[in-house]
Amino acid sequence: MSSATPSDRACYVYGIVPAGAPGPDEAAGADGFVGVGDPPEPVRRVRHGDVAALVSEIDPRRPLGTPQDLIGHARVLDAVAAGRTAVLPFRFGAVVRDPAAVTDELLAPQGERFRSALEELAGLAQFTVRGTYREEAVLREIVEQRPDIARLRAETAALPEDASRPQRIRLGELVSAELADRARAGADELLARLGPLAVATGRADPSADQPVGASFLVADDRWPEFTRATDELGADWAGRIDLRLLGPLAPYDFAARLVDAPGPRPWD
Repeated sequence: MSSATPSDRACYVYGIVPAGAPGPDEAAGADGFVGVGDPPEPVRRVRHGDVAALVSEIDPRRPLGTPQDLIGHARVLDAVAAGRTAVLPFRFGAVVRDPAAVTDELLAPQGERFRSALEELAGLAQFTVRGTYREEAVLREIVEQRPDIARLRAETAALPEDASRPQRIRLGELVSAELADRARAGADELLARLGPLAVATGRADPSADQPVGASFLVADDRWPEFTRATDELGADWAGRIDLRLLGPLAPYDFAARLVDAPGPRPWD
């Protein structure tokens, strides 16, 4: 780390890994691998017992939150996961005073919980699947399959705009409800097709940009099979829903509940 007064520098914490795990550079094979900050500093490990925190120096006077910061945070964690190393990701923006505080305030009091959670996550990484509607195709399908919507649509089109306001509101409500039903059915099929290939799943809340989505915790020996199954589902949905597969990622959607739930794994 660079030489500076304590007030000039702080430790940004990305997450927790086993103490003997390779660093992000080694895991990803990246050249000049760095994280958040301007300019970003190299990522290193602060070890305590069986666990280590991934950290880099930042200037605490500089606000965090630029797109580059967000990308840097995820890039560090996802590189570790892609290198088949268990990692407990921290939320973006975790800052600790200095390396001694990382040890004394973070690793020492919670080291056993971290170690246990990392053991449960060994050999696992997150894959996230997101589905986006082909809007014109889906709306055309709705009109073809819902005679009530088709009739109301035709009636609305035949009336002046001012006179058809109640019908337009009703039409919008019917279409929105149908889209919500289709999103639920799509999420059910997504989980039914891909869930058996994962040790845990998490359904994403639907949104206008991502009506269908879920996260999957997948063992590393099933990554190729999971990718093929996602491709097959995407082919079945082609023309209606575009699927995007993200991963391997750090287990963002699973790590917190594991650390917060002592005893058996929450997905067992």
